[in-house]
Amino acid sequence: MARFHDGPIIEKVEASAYAIATDSPESDGTLAWEKTTLVLVEVLADGTAGIGYTYADAAVARLVNARLNQVVEGRDPMAVEEVWLAMRREVRNHGYCGLSAMGISAVDLALWDLKARLLDVSVATLLGRVRPRVSVYGSGGFTSYSIPELEGQLAGWVAQGISRVKMKVGRAPEEDPDRVAAARSAIGPSCELFVDANGAYGRKEALAMASLFADVGVSWFEEPVSSDDLEGLRLVRDRSPAGMDIAAGEYGFHSNYFRRMLAAGAVDVLQADVTRCGGFTGFAKVAALCEAFGLPLSTHCAPALSLFAACSAQPVRHLEWFHDHARIEQMLFDGTPQPFGGALEPNLARAGLGLVFKRQDAARFAL
Repeated sequence: MARFHDGPIIEKVEASAYAIATDSPESDGTLAWEKTTLVLVEVLADGTAGIGYTYADAAVARLVNARLNQVVEGRDPMAVEEVWLAMRREVRNHGYCGLSAMGISAVDLALWDLKARLLDVSVATLLGRVRPRVSVYGSGGFTSYSIPELEGQLAGWVAQGISRVKMKVGRAPEEDPDRVAAARSAIGPSCELFVDANGAYGRKEALAMASLFADVGVSWFEEPVSSDDLEGLRLVRDRSPAGMDIAAGEYGFHSNYFRRMLAAGAVDVLQADVTRCGGFTGFAKVAALCEAFGLPLSTHCAPALSLFAACSAQPVRHLEWFHDHARIEQMLFDGTPQPFGGALEPNLARAGLGLVFKRQDAARFAL
């Protein structure tokens, strides 16, 4: 192990992967799945361990254990961005996007957890809060659900005090107007209703759907067309009914991706995922871009991690309480936050992320 400075050093970086079956088949407009893989990263320094994770293929664990560990071990656990830049350089010839970015994200999150634990403070305190709590929206409503299942899940969140809920659309467009109308009926008139097509519609189809969805008060239309189609997103944004935000960005891995989306005027609200965009270090750069362009930001998935990014970034509007990830995080970690009054709040009395990995419970899911 190379030693990069004379003080305390990062002694070990290790990743492992766990595959957890969904509680029922799940699908959206363009993809179907029956399990989700969580890649956990553990970083050790001075007798203290930090943890981070991403939702990605198990290949990410191999990348961390074979390559990223070589440039992280021996470095200063207090110099997180220095380590982040070293990881970026290490994957240059492999490509930064995709699995590399997810691996770097998981390590970065673990480094922030480690640093906060070494300082005996919450990551929320370390990053610097701009708000004590953040509003959430319930997210699920998969296209694989029957209408009664859809109604039950969304109405259940509303009953818990969550005032915004999101459902999937796009797999069977001819069914979408009826499903969205059923969702509206189930949640009542005062709750905000979001829809997410995951890029399933074409441009003209998306415009037609936007008009139909507006009739039942849909206020958020996520990825109406592919996020690769910036012109299409801009078209839908410009022509959608007033009061309907167009959102995208969850697949962004680096600052240039987000900058291009913002410069194209493609969205009303940008999304970013801390488990993809470079961890807390990368998310801070996305938040700075949103401030520069004067647009709001919303966190994507991984609520137990996203909470800390959302509390530390001024442009953030809300956080996604994604059914699958919220369930998995509660299964694998002690200390996961729970919504109260439609919001999440970090527990400042717990150092780091406040999470404890339940190793014995997770063992049966190990890959």
